[in-house]
Amino acid sequence: MTSLAQTRAAPARPRLGVGARTATGIAAGTLLLAAAPLYLAPYATTTLTRILVFGLLAASLNLLVGVVGLPSLGQAAFFGVGAYAAAWTAIHGPAGAGALLVGVVVAALVALVAGAVAVRASGVFFLMLTLAIGELTQQAADSWESVTGGSNGLYGVPAPTLFGTILDQPATTYWYVLGFFVVGMLALRLVSTSAPGVVLRGIRDSEDRMRALGYRTTAIKLGALVFAGAVAGLAGGLLAAQQRLVTPADVGFETSALALLAVVIGGTGSWWGPCLGAALVIVVRDSLGATLDGHGPLALGLLFVLVVYLLPTGIARIRLRRAAS
Repeated sequence: MTSLAQTRAAPARPRLGVGARTATGIAAGTLLLAAAPLYLAPYATTTLTRILVFGLLAASLNLLVGVVGLPSLGQAAFFGVGAYAAAWTAIHGPAGAGALLVGVVVAALVALVAGAVAVRASGVFFLMLTLAIGELTQQAADSWESVTGGSNGLYGVPAPTLFGTILDQPATTYWYVLGFFVVGMLALRLVSTSAPGVVLRGIRDSEDRMRALGYRTTAIKLGALVFAGAVAGLAGGLLAAQQRLVTPADVGFETSALALLAVVIGGTGSWWGPCLGAALVIVVRDSLGATLDGHGPLALGLLFVLVVYLLPTGIARIRLRRAAS
């Protein structure tokens, strides 16, 4: 209790050396990703774009699962709402950053309304509530034909524009998605590694103790859920810009389950682990699955069993343990 109280009074400052190494790693990784379309074929570039979109969704879910301790099966609801809002705005208005902003705001508002009910529960009850929220959102997307296009989806989404340039090529779309992917990931890292992140981890470890210290834990968890929902909405808006189509399947349980699978495979609580897990999920499902006569889900299941059995803390924890030793 004393250490938590001291953390509240004066959060520990990060070590400069670790910060410099982290900044160097982020810069190097971003440069490598930015150069990828110069060496990859258009199909591979499109696949990498999908990985970035799904990786951002998984990272937003990881904030809830790994940092706050809120297991969710409804993150696809905010992802899909952001995709639909951004796609509808792009069709009827600006197709670019403005449409993305609309997707982020609408997803955050939906997360606020849904989270006001969900955060009052915990554990399995929170999991089931988020599952119900996701199913209700998918049903709304399937039945609200005048806005969402119903089961046919919302198609004809124009390519994003930036400074008057239409980004309709695989490479330009990739760079557009990469730019906002970096923004979303940095925002998630800032929240999870700063003083608010310490409070969120304290709630995960002992909510009763944090409440006894004077923290309004329900409001803090709601804020975390809204922020994670906003980032998921950003990922949804990027999905609409990349595939130029949004369907009810993007809001459904399968999307949420795959995002949770990516978090578990990559490592809960790790900053970049869920992105690695998302890459494995997309490659196994879309690329390897096509060579296995459509048995991609079976391959994903086997991958999940192997990771849980051999690496129960996730792939990213291998590197973290080596760095700590």
